[in-house]
Amino acid sequence: MYNCLIMEQKQMPTKYLLKRFYPYFKPYWYILVFDLFCASLTSVCDLVLPVIVRFITNTVTASPSDLTASLVVRITLLYIVLRIIDVAANYYMQNRGHIMGAQIEKDMRRDLFAKFQELSYGYYNSNKTGQLISRITTDLFDITEFAHHCPEEYFIAAVKIVVAFTVLIQVNVPLTLLLFALIPIMLVCAMKFRVRMRNAFKWQRSELGEINSHVEDSLLGIRVSKSFANEDVEEKRFEEGNERFLTTKKVGYRNMAGFRGVTRLFDGLMYISIVFFGSLALIRGLITAGDFIAYLMYVAVLLESVRRVVEFTEQFQRGITGIERFVEIMDTEIEIEDSPGAIDMPEQVRGDIEFRDVSFSYEAGKGDSEHSTPAGAQVLSHINIRIASGENVAVVGPSGAGKTTFCNLIPRFYDVSSGAVLVDGRDIRDYKVRSLRTKIGMMQQDVYLFSDTVAGNIEYGKPGASREEIIEAAKLAGADEFINELAEGYDTYVGERGARLSGGQKQRISIARVFLKNPPILILDEATSSLDNESERYVQESLSELAKGRTTITIAHRLSTVKNADRIVVLTEDGIVEEGSHDDLLKKGGIYADMYNLTI
Repeated sequence: MYNCLIMEQKQMPTKYLLKRFYPYFKPYWYILVFDLFCASLTSVCDLVLPVIVRFITNTVTASPSDLTASLVVRITLLYIVLRIIDVAANYYMQNRGHIMGAQIEKDMRRDLFAKFQELSYGYYNSNKTGQLISRITTDLFDITEFAHHCPEEYFIAAVKIVVAFTVLIQVNVPLTLLLFALIPIMLVCAMKFRVRMRNAFKWQRSELGEINSHVEDSLLGIRVSKSFANEDVEEKRFEEGNERFLTTKKVGYRNMAGFRGVTRLFDGLMYISIVFFGSLALIRGLITAGDFIAYLMYVAVLLESVRRVVEFTEQFQRGITGIERFVEIMDTEIEIEDSPGAIDMPEQVRGDIEFRDVSFSYEAGKGDSEHSTPAGAQVLSHINIRIASGENVAVVGPSGAGKTTFCNLIPRFYDVSSGAVLVDGRDIRDYKVRSLRTKIGMMQQDVYLFSDTVAGNIEYGKPGASREEIIEAAKLAGADEFINELAEGYDTYVGERGARLSGGQKQRISIARVFLKNPPILILDEATSSLDNESERYVQESLSELAKGRTTITIAHRLSTVKNADRIVVLTEDGIVEEGSHDDLLKKGGIYADMYNLTI
């Protein structure tokens, strides 16, 4: 079954992958050229030794007196010089060659990370974080070795094979032709296993990504699993993934064994042919003893070269697999990008927002997993609403009605399926994405703090901000007091995802971050729903201060938090069904009134 699955995997042509990889060599072409020059020097010793042995053997056989001590010393000194050159050249290859591979890996990781930053929300909804981490780490490790060894191994093999063939054909034509006739047959037989090896390596990468995803998910949710005493459940889930990964390894090693078995079989056939037919030629006087020994040594050099190329296929396939997975990401279409002729938003933005006949549905495979919205489902249909500059509008409604999606369309986390979203009377698609998002501040229920200090997390709202600006933003957010009570104040490390802070503290730091950004448009997506009453009161005060003078859109389940909004919009699966002030909607006695009465 697993073999069938592996054989059905679609592959990109190797030629195309090498073409895509080639530009990463360009900045380091001088290192590569000198590396290949050194590779040719290391080949000299292997190629010269059979010549020396042949000369000595033939000299001793024909005229022993010609082989003097001084001649032996000169030959020995020559070989010592060649070995010194070989050591120096090999040092360069192992040092600078590997560094070149690491530099190429660094460049590819830089481009891959930059691509990750460009990809839209939809891409991350349908791809696991562990899989992406695997592509930017494990896959690129193999590419480092590939970048260094691939040109080196093939260049050395080409030099040795050409030189060996030239010498061997001069010694014995029929035997040499027989030898070289076996090599293509060996390569053809090995091809079957080569293709399977590549598929196996790609499958291994995928399963390793799954393991990474599960480990990440399990460790981030360790408190939940412990609170439910479900450690054994997590171990069982992990063991299942671990077992699948072992299966991929077994398939890979099975095909690797077959691949190497074929090469060793033909290796043996070649040696048997040489010994048998070479011995017959020696008996009949067709070749000298020196020629026979040299022939055997050159055949050894030839077979070692062929063997190294064949065995390098394993590393080659790992590298090609890494490049293929790299290219898959780099070729992913960027859904949200600047339109042709897009402009920067003006410095002064009023903050007028208009939804003009907006409809939206998620594309296949790109549903909103965070809010359980299936792909292909119609989320918003013919929404028309205008929010004036500085107005505070609350959006309420049942779960799944599209409230978060409504807000996500404003900073273009997704593009509308039809209609248009306008800011200050202009379609947001006319603005550069980065410029648009700098004018919008977002606060969400699940606050994300980076593994940094308190000051570093606040500064994220305005990179390069001074300490005075950071402290001022914290004061406006009502966070300065508790920050100063921390062990190291603003330099306190918050832990992974802010683990060392309470929910209310994390929210106020995130509010300070938005204060520092100072955007004209503010979106609050259930920013207080996960807080206790006391923390919610503090945070609500900070949010009220933050909303002053800004166009504010608030999504809330706790209707008590939006009573003072200028306007409340009720959004359901049928679209906007009610809007007005809190008092007006209560008097109307509609959906909002029913929702509010349930909370009393």
